[in-house]
Amino acid sequence: MLKKILLGLAVVIVALFGVIATRPSTYTVQRSATFKAPPDIAFALVNDFHQWGGWLPWNALDPSQKTTFEGAPMGVGARYGWSGNDQVGEGRMLIEESKPNELVRIQLEFIRPFASSTLTTFTFKPVAEGVEVTWGMSGEDNFMGKAFSLVVDRDAMLGKDFDKGLAAMKTLAEAEAGKRAEAEAAKLAAEKAAAPAEAPPAAEGGQAVAAPTP
Repeated sequence: MLKKILLGLAVVIVALFGVIATRPSTYTVQRSATFKAPPDIAFALVNDFHQWGGWLPWNALDPSQKTTFEGAPMGVGARYGWSGNDQVGEGRMLIEESKPNELVRIQLEFIRPFASSTLTTFTFKPVAEGVEVTWGMSGEDNFMGKAFSLVVDRDAMLGKDFDKGLAAMKTLAEAEAGKRAEAEAAKLAAEKAAAPAEAPPAAEGGQAVAAPTP
């Protein structure tokens, strides 16, 4: 009886291994949102790791996590590292490519709880309303990753966080766009107020014609 049970268990394990082995070896998660803001404002929120604290969805999971900033202050060569509780784990990011107002490509490396490496991209597309921001992540799955994908819907899990992060980024971008519009309007008003009044046209004989009074 015991032999039959062990044999059956072995068959199940072999079958499970076979199913896991047939899972896709790569994955991609992607979400988009439209901001009522110029592309450069949205781009700046991503191209500078110092700005991520205002919209990164996982920061709230461990407010006391340790973060580090190294390399370039922003753009290509900028590095960001974090280490926190079991919910946020530990990892680091490096901006590998940065095209102003178009693209930020980041190499993302997780150290714990599971070691893995993924490619993260942010693209910025001008649209009638302002800018469409797309956040994507892609990577390769080893055997453990394939097994994980059997029990967890990665797209749903990460996609929910991507949507939350994009919503926070949208709020920041549109607030900054509003401030910019107000500043530009105030500047134009000040320039108009400081401009000299037009002189009245000269009459025949060189005498100026007085402007009519109401």
